[in-house]
Amino acid sequence: MFTRTESFKDFLRFYPVTSVIVGLQIGIWLISILFEPIGDYIYYYGTGMHYFILQGEYWRLLTSIFLHAGVGHIFFNSFSLILFAPALEQMLGKVKFIFSYLFAGVLANVLTLFAITQLTFNHAGGSGAIYGLFGLYLFMVLFEKKLIDQGSAKLITIIIIIGLVMTFINANINIAGHLFGFISGFALGPVVLRNVKPFSPYRNVRKPRADGEIGFDPNRWNKKRYRYKKFIAPVITVIFIILVILGIVSSFF
Repeated sequence: MFTRTESFKDFLRFYPVTSVIVGLQIGIWLISILFEPIGDYIYYYGTGMHYFILQGEYWRLLTSIFLHAGVGHIFFNSFSLILFAPALEQMLGKVKFIFSYLFAGVLANVLTLFAITQLTFNHAGGSGAIYGLFGLYLFMVLFEKKLIDQGSAKLITIIIIIGLVMTFINANINIAGHLFGFISGFALGPVVLRNVKPFSPYRNVRKPRADGEIGFDPNRWNKKRYRYKKFIAPVITVIFIILVILGIVSSFF
């Protein structure tokens, strides 16, 4: 469920919404690095500055989701999306997935606006939306067990616990955004997870082959590249833990 064995081309085709979100936020970040004046303009008018939101610039509740501060921030959020968003995009479908992602992100920003009354408070990043996805997964683990296998349930539970602990330990974290995003995603569970099917790589249908060309190899799952599949989940967990440790260490410097 969280193992990515697709080629880059297949990933773009099977998970277009996730690809667009990751590409958009990385593209904006690169522009801010390579073309600093343009980047300054984008961030000045796009971040979630509470003072400007209360002055009527409500678009910041949405645009701030796609802006990130620093290479660690953009890498961590993009990495999380690539791992955990594809399964939900397939299960929910493109429309419900993008709705869930944006709803969790925007609602997290709205609730943060009311929870943190400091006018100079400013935030950026898609963490609230990503924690919304984690909230959906927790709803599956607790109430829709048929939608998630036991191994994936254990892995995502560990990731959620680590993520929530890191929220309170690491510096410069929008704690309210993380928590409200998580709660928003969990609350969406009963609505968006109704009548959905579990994730399956078999539902990623390739384009029809030419006449006379073999369309299915009965031994494809026994090929060498799948012998390592059982090691992918532990490796993902280790990488995630390393990123968390690096984030915690960096807060002291």
